[in-house]
Amino acid sequence: MTNMVNKAQGFGLSLLTKIAGSDVLDQLRLRKFVEKSLYQSSKAGFKTLNRTQKTFKSNKNVHKQRLPNQSKSLFDLSLSEEQQMTCDAMGQFASEVLYPLAHLADQNEKFPTELWRYSTDLGLNFYALPEALGGVASEKNIVSNILIAEQLSGGDFSLTAGLLSTFSVINAITQWGSESIQSKYLTSFAEDSEIQASFAVQEATAAFNPFKLKTQAREHQGQYILSGEKTLVILGKSADVLLVSADLNGQPDIFMVTRDNSITVKKTAAMGLKATETVTLHFNQTPAERLGDEDFNYTEFLDLGNLMWCAMAVGTCEAVKKYCIQYANERTAFGEPISHRQSVAFMIADMAIEIDAMRLLVLSAASLAESGQSFHREAYLARLLCAEKSMQIGTNGVQILGGHGFTKEHPVERWYRDLRATAILYSGLHA
Repeated sequence: MTNMVNKAQGFGLSLLTKIAGSDVLDQLRLRKFVEKSLYQSSKAGFKTLNRTQKTFKSNKNVHKQRLPNQSKSLFDLSLSEEQQMTCDAMGQFASEVLYPLAHLADQNEKFPTELWRYSTDLGLNFYALPEALGGVASEKNIVSNILIAEQLSGGDFSLTAGLLSTFSVINAITQWGSESIQSKYLTSFAEDSEIQASFAVQEATAAFNPFKLKTQAREHQGQYILSGEKTLVILGKSADVLLVSADLNGQPDIFMVTRDNSITVKKTAAMGLKATETVTLHFNQTPAERLGDEDFNYTEFLDLGNLMWCAMAVGTCEAVKKYCIQYANERTAFGEPISHRQSVAFMIADMAIEIDAMRLLVLSAASLAESGQSFHREAYLARLLCAEKSMQIGTNGVQILGGHGFTKEHPVERWYRDLRATAILYSGLHA
C-alpha cells in the first residue's frame, strides 16, 4: 500500500514538475498554482475530518464563476503540450495503480478507499475548480476532461467512474451552479479534499427517460423538498453531496442535496460497476437546493454526462483491444499463434476501426461544446455508436479468449460487464 501511495504522489509530482519546466506554464498563468502544489505535495500527512463534522458554509467573497468558451476556428485533433502531459500522467496512473486494484475491487464489490488519497495526490479535483478557488480551470476544458476519463478508464471502467464522481460534480457546479450554490460548495471542495459527491439521475423504470422523472420536487417556503427514488447511484452510500434530477412543475431540473437522515440507502445488485458500490436512494421529504438559475440547460447537462460515459467506453475498449492483441500473439493452436487466423485478426482490426470512430465522434462533440456551439446532435450520435460498439467489442474480447474469456482469470469478462453500462446509464458524470 505504501508503494502505491508513493507511486500516486510520484505521478502528481512528476506531472507538476514537467509542467514547471514548460513554456505553457506562463502562458496559462499556472506558475503560482504549481509552486503551491509542489509545496503542499511535499508535506507529510493529510488532515482528516470526521464525516459528521463536514459542513458547507457560504463564502460571501466568492462571486459566481463561469468559465469562458475556448475560441476555435476549426476542429483540431492534435493535443496541446499540457493535454499530452496530462494524458501521459493519467495513463501511467491507470496502468500502475488502477489496473492492479481492479480485480479485487470487483470481486469484493468494494471501492478501494486508498484511491481517494491517490486522486488527492494527483490533484484530480483541481482540474475542475476555477482559478479563483485555487484550481487550474481558466476556461472550459471539456476536451481535457474527456481525455482524462479515457486515459483513466484504460486501467478500469468502474474505478474510473468512482474516481470521477466528485470531479464531475465539481464540473457541473462550476458550469451551471448559481452564485449561492457556488459560494457554498465550491469553496468547501477547494478546502476539504475529503468531501465526496455523486449523481442520482437513474430511475428504476422500463426504458428510463431522463426527461420524464418520477422523483418530484416541490417548493416550500423558499426551499425545495424532494420525494422519490434513484437507482444505480455510484458510491451513493458514502457521498456527502448529491446532484439529483427531479421533476419540478412538469419540467426536469437538477438539485443539490446534502446527506441527512431523510435519505435511506439500499444496495443495488448490478451486473457490472461492482466496485462503485451502486445503491438505490430513497428521498423522503429531503431538503434540496436548485443547482442552476436562468442559464441552466438540462439537455446540455445530460449530453455532457453522456460524453463522459462514452469517453470511458473508448478507454476501456482500447484496453480490451490491447489485451486481445497480446493474448492472440501468445496463445498458440496447431503450432502457431491464433493471431494468424484471419477470423481473429479481422475481429481485432474491426475493434481498432470502431474505437477510432467512437473517439472521433466523442472528441467532435466535446470540441463543439468547449467552443460554446450546439453539440446535441454529435453527443447523441456518439452515445448511440459507443453504446452499440462498446458492447460488441466487450463481447468480441470474451470471444477471442474463448473459454479463458469466461473466467475471472482474465479481465475481459469484467470489462464486458462494465461496458454494458454505457448503453444503460444516462449522465451521472459530467465533463
